[in-house]
Amino acid sequence: MSIKINLDSILDSRNITIRELSEAIDITPANISILKNNRARAIRFTTLDKMCTYLGCEPGDILVYEKDAVDVND
Repeated sequence: MSIKINLDSILDSRNITIRELSEAIDITPANISILKNNRARAIRFTTLDKMCTYLGCEPGDILVYEKDAVDVND
């Protein structure tokens, strides 16, 4: 199982840069980049709330749950 952060496509669809988002929600561009590239191990609810408010979306639009593939031969 893994949880992915769908921030890349959301930013692209809204033509928002990492810098614009970081300035709007007061988080460093480096930390936004870590989230965008799915290298984060955790995300604070306050950060998620700020992103959702600024981007006009819900947490489920940003966080995507992916189940591991099941081998049918097992």
